[in-house]
Amino acid sequence: MQGDWATESKDVVLRVDGGMTASDWTMQFIADILGAPVDRPRMTETTALGAAWRAGHEAGVWPNAEKFANSWALETRFMPGMERADADKRCEGWKQAVKRTLVE
Repeated sequence: MQGDWATESKDVVLRVDGGMTASDWTMQFIADILGAPVDRPRMTETTALGAAWRAGHEAGVWPNAEKFANSWALETRFMPGMERADADKRCEGWKQAVKRTLVE
């Protein structure tokens, strides 16, 4: 995931949405593995919200994109707490599990 971030800065936050964000355990685990904060918004179904905004914007009912983006609101920030060595070990275990499932 970090490879997909557009910045080299270590001061990045991953914003999440969708059904899995209901799991505090999952959000904390992602923060731990990434070694970066993970933000869960108040409105977790942002894909549906974005589609509704687009339709409303085209109809002239919704605000411009910047004003819409500013409506994002934080519900919870999950901070990394796992030791880096443990996170790296877990990531390596996951990679090995994936490798074992691949057919050569």
